[in-house]
Amino acid sequence: MPPSIVVENLRFGYARTDVLHGLSFAIQPGEVTGLLGPNGAGKSTTIKILTGLLEPGSGRVAIEGLELPRDALAVKRRIGYVPEAAELYETLSAHEFLALAGRLHDLEDAVLLPRIDALFGAFDLLDHAHGRLATFSKGMRQKVLVAAALVHDPAVVFLDEPLTGLDVESAVLVKTLLAALAARGRTILYSSHVLDVVERLCTRVLIVDKGSLVADGSPEALKARTRGTSLEAVFQDLTHADRVEPRVERILDGLGA
Repeated sequence: MPPSIVVENLRFGYARTDVLHGLSFAIQPGEVTGLLGPNGAGKSTTIKILTGLLEPGSGRVAIEGLELPRDALAVKRRIGYVPEAAELYETLSAHEFLALAGRLHDLEDAVLLPRIDALFGAFDLLDHAHGRLATFSKGMRQKVLVAAALVHDPAVVFLDEPLTGLDVESAVLVKTLLAALAARGRTILYSSHVLDVVERLCTRVLIVDKGSLVADGSPEALKARTRGTSLEAVFQDLTHADRVEPRVERILDGLGA
């Protein structure tokens, strides 16, 4: 079975600043892959390239056999995307927003409307479906974003900090749903700083540091490789993160001064 996502020697820069330095990996259908890295490592840039929002500087990127940027429109028909920060059409109701998302993917109302009801029912939004998005809390907005990313049943789903603002019950729902989608052959790329969630959810982890891939493997394999007891310990080791204890001591000393 061919990979759902192919990245070969991907390079990208903003103005004179290089962000990605020859990134390469491939992700198979049904994999739940975590994309990790420190702030500024290139995670969000990578996802924006994979979703067709940015053009690669050089290298090859293919989604479901379609080449980017050449086939960007066709790629967008096959993917779902939950960005780290998104602007919603606040004058629309939640139902109108999901209907717009579905119709942009050419879903007929006979298919679309029951899906909207099912998603809103699962996310406990049925009573708010016709409320304006401008009145929604952060958590309610996030539920709408996740629902909009899934309403057309995409083959590949990209998520950048998707649990931000969600209550515990909704976060558990999203994590369980992603695992179920992967079991149905959907491909999930999940970027987050919440490492314990990644460790429990993802079957594979990619760690990017300063625009380069520094680790690729299952959480168990990476822990064995670094002798780490958790994915957090692996992350700190592979990204050469400073120990936080001395910095905490400096803060406490400053507060006590």
